[in-house]
Amino acid sequence: MATEVKVPTLGESVTEATVGAWLKKPGDTVALDEPIASLETDKVAVDVPSPVAGVIGEHLVKEGDTVNVGAVIATVEAGGAGAAAKPAASASAQPAVSAPEPAASATPAPEAAASGSADDASSVTLSPSVRRIVLEHGLDPSSIKGTGRDGRLTKDDVMAAVAAGTAKAGEVAQAAVAPAAAAAASAPASSTGGPRGEERVKMTRLRQTVAKRLKQAQDTAAILTTFNDVDMTAVMEARSKYKDLFEKKHGVRLGFMGFFTKAVCMALRDVPAVNGQIDGDEIIYHDYADISVAVSAPNGLVVPVIRNAEAMSVAEIEKTIGDFGKRAKEGALTMDDMKGGTFTISNGGVFGSLMSTPIINPPQSGVLGLHRIEERPVVRDGQIVIRPMMYLALSYDHRLIDGREAVTFLVAVKNAIKDPTRLLIDL
Repeated sequence: MATEVKVPTLGESVTEATVGAWLKKPGDTVALDEPIASLETDKVAVDVPSPVAGVIGEHLVKEGDTVNVGAVIATVEAGGAGAAAKPAASASAQPAVSAPEPAASATPAPEAAASGSADDASSVTLSPSVRRIVLEHGLDPSSIKGTGRDGRLTKDDVMAAVAAGTAKAGEVAQAAVAPAAAAAASAPASSTGGPRGEERVKMTRLRQTVAKRLKQAQDTAAILTTFNDVDMTAVMEARSKYKDLFEKKHGVRLGFMGFFTKAVCMALRDVPAVNGQIDGDEIIYHDYADISVAVSAPNGLVVPVIRNAEAMSVAEIEKTIGDFGKRAKEGALTMDDMKGGTFTISNGGVFGSLMSTPIINPPQSGVLGLHRIEERPVVRDGQIVIRPMMYLALSYDHRLIDGREAVTFLVAVKNAIKDPTRLLIDL
């Protein structure tokens, strides 16, 4: 008997999602609660579990389709007998998942080789973006260790393996790339004689939402950015001196985000307007600091929230951020992780950014942009010296926050980082 697979509840106010990837294809066996599809919502990816153990019947929607909560997207034939019978019946139609042919069998046609590549890829559960990278580089996905949920490969896993040269070449992957290469070769040549190609890819729901919200912020808020720079010498020395003891005691690395988050919380207490938001003709002031932190995920940047960061120690903040980063990579962040937030910290420095003007995350009124640390000549006590400097950028909604308040906030953060003892004695 076929059991319907429905789109689960996705979170408060979320009514629809996009089918990001099918993790199981028709004829595959599946266990109870095993993920069979990945859905993309406005903020996170959500796995759809199988309601029963059995065999996937049919996909009722395609990758890229928009589906509503409660919609039927697939069927599962329940029961062990069906699980055994169905793959056997489809074995001739799907040679890539059947037993290997004897060595004396004829060489498969190019079409069969390409089909085999796709089946090999699905056997290790590749998302479309990861599959594309695997095929582009002609890799054997089974030779790469996955760090995502249930051992799945992420884009970071594949790119790290490519950079390290540890991934093995895959014959079937190369065969699948061959038709694309041939097509590229037959494309019109440019004036320089080389092939020219282009690829059209549908925007993910996450990217569409990011685009809409950022444009909304620019259309609604009066965004202004104020800059300053900070000498990172003291924080870097403290980190270098205590990082081993810190990791041994707390089980997490001591980074710069813990220092900056504590400094931001202190500054928000002193300048509450930066921690506020506009709601109609009213201003909401928060007596707590829920800090949104931008972390990298396979499908782009996501912004989970450190709740009540003002009451947390540096170690607790670092543990929370580390957990966010791990779960973002695995695609395991939830809608609740993203809710709320009164202020955002975005660290573009990890990607090498020297300076930027970050855009606020509505309905928040401020975002602090961190950048790369770079040795520069500065004047200290009348002498030119070399110091590790970082540019800080505070973007804020000028409708609520005046320039004086913005500069006061930014200087408070700068002073706390320049002299981290202030974080200990609450100055």
